[in-house]
Amino acid sequence: MSGIYEHHHAVRDDEIDAQGHVNNLRYMHWAIDAAVAHSRVQGWTHSRYVDLGIAWVVRSHTIKYLQSALAGDKIIVRTWIADMQRFSSTRKYRMVRASDGVVLAAAETQWVLVDTVKRGLARIPEELIASFTIVDDA
Repeated sequence: MSGIYEHHHAVRDDEIDAQGHVNNLRYMHWAIDAAVAHSRVQGWTHSRYVDLGIAWVVRSHTIKYLQSALAGDKIIVRTWIADMQRFSSTRKYRMVRASDGVVLAAAETQWVLVDTVKRGLARIPEELIASFTIVDDA
């Protein structure tokens, strides 16, 4: 699907908690890693953001856990931009076990763009908006 980025991850032993499955906080790390990687492949590297004096920060993050991931599982984090407003963007995620396609978790992040000098909200530049396909998953 156009506009959907796939980020691959192999579950490491250090991501497993006392219950024998992936610690819930790791899913948030995977989501952020996928978002950063997606931005990078669209041409929005860390240095490009720095040069423009802007940065994305998380306003809210929600995750619905559906199934457990285990050590050694190969995970595909599918992520896409669901909308872009003046100062914010909604990014969605599906974490899927590669071996059987089972959805392990669904997540959504509300990101806001900030001016790193003025420390306030920054309007999303048109060139940034144009770099991403908005995916309507309704």
